[in-house]
Amino acid sequence: MALIRKFTKKTMDRNQVHGEITATYSVFHWDDRTLLQIDSYGSKARKIPGKKSQTFQLDEQGASALFQILKKEFGFS
Repeated sequence: MALIRKFTKKTMDRNQVHGEITATYSVFHWDDRTLLQIDSYGSKARKIPGKKSQTFQLDEQGASALFQILKKEFGFS
């Protein structure tokens, strides 16, 4: 599990599209902070399909940083 508060852009030499998986999100409050948690689940091809694979959390600072990226890269307003 990881709390993400900032993002750094990285240019990659090679890119590829990954397989689709399922993800869920939840919102909770901790020490007067609102946190968004996103959990991803393994693909159907994994040894234990549907098992929680990765979890990351965003507080307001991390969510704002991600929102700025989404606005810039996808034109969201």
